[in-house]
Amino acid sequence: MAGRLPGWVWILPVLGLIVLAGCRGTTSPSPPIHINPNMDWQERFDPQAANPMYADGRAMRPLVAGTVARGFLREDVRFYFGRDEAGNFVTSMPVPATAELLERGQERYQIFCSPCHGDAGDGQGIVTTGNYGYVPAPTYHTDNARNQPDGYFYDAIVNGIRSMPGYGRQIPVADRWAIVAYIRALQRSQNADAADVPASVIASDGQ
Repeated sequence: MAGRLPGWVWILPVLGLIVLAGCRGTTSPSPPIHINPNMDWQERFDPQAANPMYADGRAMRPLVAGTVARGFLREDVRFYFGRDEAGNFVTSMPVPATAELLERGQERYQIFCSPCHGDAGDGQGIVTTGNYGYVPAPTYHTDNARNQPDGYFYDAIVNGIRSMPGYGRQIPVADRWAIVAYIRALQRSQNADAADVPASVIASDGQ
């Protein structure tokens, strides 16, 4: 048939594979081929090595004062630390208390706070009332707690206070403020008077 390759042509690839397979596992005194060396053999200092160029003899140089890793700039001290420029706790949250924020705060509070502080913030959570040997959590419904600035609760969430551990690693910044907002809502709910009831509710209740 015209155009048909002779049979011996198909033997060549098979022989090539056999030859290449026979080379596996062999050693050679020649250095390996490095097609693109780039900076693989640059003059450098290994970590923790000495370097006589500097007065302290260290090759690893300390960070320049004020160096901040990308994405970790914390210029808004009120938002990130709950304190003002003088280092005092902020009296009010640096974010608006919206319905969405309170809903998020309720969700996060139920996860991280209610096991000790209770659903109502009265310190009657399952951990402290279940005879597990934990120090009872304080209630939020005292004059002392109600008079604390918002930054106080934020700082307690981040760093912990007394026997309470800090949750700075588990709870993101925005969620910390959401929890603070919900704590304030709990305090308001347990210490409300007639002036806190909307007029529309009073009118509907009187009908």
